[in-house]
Amino acid sequence: MDKQLFLQACNEVISQQPGLNGIGTLGEKTVHSVLKCYLSPEHLNHEVRVGGFVADICTGKEIIEIQTRSFDRLRRKLSSFLTFAPVTVVYPIHSTKWIRWINPQTGEISPPRKSPKGGSPYSIFPELYKIKNYLPDPNLSFKIIMMDLEEYRILDGWSQDKKKGSTKSDRIPTGLVKEIIIGGKEGYACLIPDTLEAEFTAKDYKLASGIPLKVAQTALHVLHYVGAVERIGKKGNSFIYRKIGGNNHE
Repeated sequence: MDKQLFLQACNEVISQQPGLNGIGTLGEKTVHSVLKCYLSPEHLNHEVRVGGFVADICTGKEIIEIQTRSFDRLRRKLSSFLTFAPVTVVYPIHSTKWIRWINPQTGEISPPRKSPKGGSPYSIFPELYKIKNYLPDPNLSFKIIMMDLEEYRILDGWSQDKKKGSTKSDRIPTGLVKEIIIGGKEGYACLIPDTLEAEFTAKDYKLASGIPLKVAQTALHVLHYVGAVERIGKKGNSFIYRKIGGNNHE
């Protein structure tokens, strides 16, 4: 993790945009562009054709795909890329988010206001479930990048203040917080809260991670599938799990 390099990538990408009124007008959103520059400052490695697809980054030794959501769209790419080189899927999540509103008539942008909701690395689990069959591949790994950012939204919603149902314009990274690397079943242990007892249920996981029960159930399904936890019995209608392996934080 290199916070200074991340800020350099932010400055490089933002400086190429034609002022604040240009936010959201680019074909490629800012988070995606910043991460490409951060993960591979050599621009010749960007948007490289591999097989029948274009990789976000290809260094010759590794392929990196940046995906903010909809991991199901990666299935065909992964089937192809994994035959060429190891693949890392990068999943960006906001740690702290500041909201700024754009007036579509005047172009005026409001001062930033902090969102009460922080992002969670556990939000990757519903996405991992969509590509579950690829997870055991030893050439596939994931990198969760936690960052602070400003989110720009257009005041075009249906409510009186135009905020409810508004359009998200862009997200501008402002700082790197943490990177979490997941590779192999041992790597998934970093997504098992340390506060859990040796044996636990989905409800226990929910309380320890702060995520909804449905997401906790999906998380444990994935963790069991990759061999990071095992089922050792049942408590009523709930499985009892036991964790395996250690943590892998950066």
